[in-house]
Amino acid sequence: MGIQTYFDNFHNKIKLGREDDAYKKARERDDSIKKEILTEFENAGYPVVRDFIQGSLKTHTGIKPISGDYDIDRALTIDEKNAPKNPVTPKKKVLEVLNKRGFKNAKIKKPCVTADYTKDNIHIDFAIYKKFDDNYYLAVGKENSDKYNREWASADPNGLIEWINDSSNYYENQNASLSQFRRLVRYLKRWRDVKFSDSVASKIFSIGLTVMVKEQFMSSFNNEGYKQDLQALYNTVDAILNAGYFTEVQTGRYGINVNLPVQPWQDIFNGSSLDTGTQFYNKLKSQKKKLAEAIDTDEVHKQCRILNELFGGDFKIPENNSLLRTATVASTLTPVISFGNEPRSPQKPRGFA
Repeated sequence: MGIQTYFDNFHNKIKLGREDDAYKKARERDDSIKKEILTEFENAGYPVVRDFIQGSLKTHTGIKPISGDYDIDRALTIDEKNAPKNPVTPKKKVLEVLNKRGFKNAKIKKPCVTADYTKDNIHIDFAIYKKFDDNYYLAVGKENSDKYNREWASADPNGLIEWINDSSNYYENQNASLSQFRRLVRYLKRWRDVKFSDSVASKIFSIGLTVMVKEQFMSSFNNEGYKQDLQALYNTVDAILNAGYFTEVQTGRYGINVNLPVQPWQDIFNGSSLDTGTQFYNKLKSQKKKLAEAIDTDEVHKQCRILNELFGGDFKIPENNSLLRTATVASTLTPVISFGNEPRSPQKPRGFA
């Protein structure tokens, strides 16, 4: 078996979809909570006109948590004509429902209402939008924010989902390239969860990883059209490191800037510390080096040992008696035919201070 077989097995172990059995409890909680919130909003005079799933389950880039919470990331939309002037008002309704149901640490954060259901290892984020024509505005503000620190802020949640799921920039093999992009995002999420402490991993935001991979994605297939995830991952990580996301602010200390590709065009990592940026940069460089080592050997067992170190125990190492040292293994990685995007610099924010 070539190295791609082990990548495929690894991907099948870590991937998570909304309809998967592993997500069943989270899905049931989500449906139940949503139903109660819809009733509360209806009674309050601002009925929900649309609700939808956000995040990795909507972009097909979800992964099973190593030891943590299954995320519920839901958006609730009310019509502009019924929306209260204070954007925190509907968020307080959501908080009441979560508190009543016994969720732990339920609180209103600036962009959403969040809570943990420890019994089933579920983490909830509910975002509230108001809609005017085709424009969306996010309810921004904490529970006690004054009028200067709360607003209905312009946003484009559907545009972000569509941008991530779009395959039109892939010149050939569009479906195969989109699938490879999604696998690469999952690989990097698992790498983050394995290689960083929990406190730092929580600051390497999934949406930041997804945007970087999307903008710098370099797909790779051989002459027969066979997928080459190892080569694609190396090329994409190399492109990310050279795209201008990281800036050396002090000697050996790096800041990170990744802008949303849609409204409000803001820096996803705004406010991140130099410690976070520096660890992210250094570990990404280390990953690139390890991926190069894996490409440079034609021994599948050695490749899997390197990748197991990067991605954890779900990337299995074969028994020694199943080693392959043939030209076939190397040929799955060369020559490289890239159908993905050319590396490009991150977009600058438009109309966002």
